[in-house]
Amino acid sequence: MSPQAANQTEGVGLIWAQTHSGVIGRDGTMPWHVPEDMAHFASVTKGHPVVMGRKTWDSIPVRFRPFSDRTNIVVTRRQGWAAGGAVVVHSLEEALAAAASAPGGTRTWLIGGGELFGQALDLDAVNIAVVTYLDLELDGDAFAPKLGPEWVLASSEPVEGAWLASRTGVRYRIAVYRR
Repeated sequence: MSPQAANQTEGVGLIWAQTHSGVIGRDGTMPWHVPEDMAHFASVTKGHPVVMGRKTWDSIPVRFRPFSDRTNIVVTRRQGWAAGGAVVVHSLEEALAAAASAPGGTRTWLIGGGELFGQALDLDAVNIAVVTYLDLELDGDAFAPKLGPEWVLASSEPVEGAWLASRTGVRYRIAVYRR
């Protein structure tokens, strides 16, 4: 999916990669390496605020954080916690308010983790989900949200049932849902 297609409308988008069983993380990491998905993530989110939980922030290798060309907003319950180069807030509502006034804030991307995804699904402003499906079965301790029937598949690259191949050998597909 092109970045322009993901950013056509205003609102809040969700973006994640998951295994067949919905694993999005294990022990504070993504237990796979799909550079093509990371490039897709960057192209979709660049120029827009990204909201994440503290564990997601911690999972990003130091050399990549904060993500460039994006306002990085980290939600944590820990008072006094700081993240160099990021805006730190204490609720999803505060994060979305900060994102709305940030450069590119007409489209905000929530990038994880599972707890924030769960909170966001109930918000009217959340209107797109970009999911990279990985043809993997792995154990994990962080899981993707379940999209309900109000979410409609808008596009899939390649079509459902087919796969792209990463240079690392992992097969993947990128799907876009709208509600």
